[in-house]
Amino acid sequence: MAERDDRQAIDKAQVRRAFNRAAPGYDAAATLQREVAGRMLERLDYVRLEPAAVLDVGTGTGYCMRHLRARYPSAAVHGLDIAEDMLRRARRALPWRQRWRNPPTFMVGDAETLPLRDASVDLIVSNLTLQWCVSLAQTFAEFRRVLRPGGLLMFTSFGPDTLQELRRAWAEVDSHVHVNTFLDMHDVGDALLAAGFADPVMDVEHFVLTYESVMSLMRDLKAIGAHNINYGRHHGITGKQRLAAMVDTYEGFRRDGRIPATHEVVYGHAWVGDAGPGDAEITVPLDTLTKMK
Repeated sequence: MAERDDRQAIDKAQVRRAFNRAAPGYDAAATLQREVAGRMLERLDYVRLEPAAVLDVGTGTGYCMRHLRARYPSAAVHGLDIAEDMLRRARRALPWRQRWRNPPTFMVGDAETLPLRDASVDLIVSNLTLQWCVSLAQTFAEFRRVLRPGGLLMFTSFGPDTLQELRRAWAEVDSHVHVNTFLDMHDVGDALLAAGFADPVMDVEHFVLTYESVMSLMRDLKAIGAHNINYGRHHGITGKQRLAAMVDTYEGFRRDGRIPATHEVVYGHAWVGDAGPGDAEITVPLDTLTKMK
């Protein structure tokens, strides 16, 4: 399984700071995140599961949590996020009924060290959070630990084509890591098997967002907390000359008057069953490999 090198390792303290700062304006900028969450949650329509306890990992401002609470009104729903300011927003956004009738619980915590007992939840949902984890193996091991037998993990993450235009533009300017690194769908599937999950199913979708300018894209990324958080990033202030050079290179991607920004979204789900590590197979729908949205 592919691993990030030292320069690409995630700086968790920076992740927490970035999302705390982004919390006030997150919902206004997170159009793609909501779209992906909606598509992921629709897949629960085809799953026979009546969970007693549900965990939303990477709750953010609570979009998935509110839908999970409505879908499973009798379940105990827990929301976990590394950024406490995000959770404050999630709590305030709860509909009145969800605040007083079997209200969800909120936990500040790390997906790689879940503050939950073994075999304590039936469903884990995680939308566009795994890419902020240092070790996918550790994260999946924690998910596997807290899921009960017969439990389900459903998640999305960004794949390596995400922000490919921005990555290529910066590569023409210097050798620093300017864009976060995202793992391939097949590496994610391998990690699921290694953690002991059964019957993993993976597929991928590409979204191309367009912007008026490169700087409007950069502002959008900052607004959702998705700027560069790798240890290998340049720690000084990016010079105006280098930034201008990057923008000039990125302009070469402009089409029909707009700047494109590709996002590769990986969808996955897997069960906790009797199969041990290595006993299951990954199912990858071939028609999704070239599907463009």
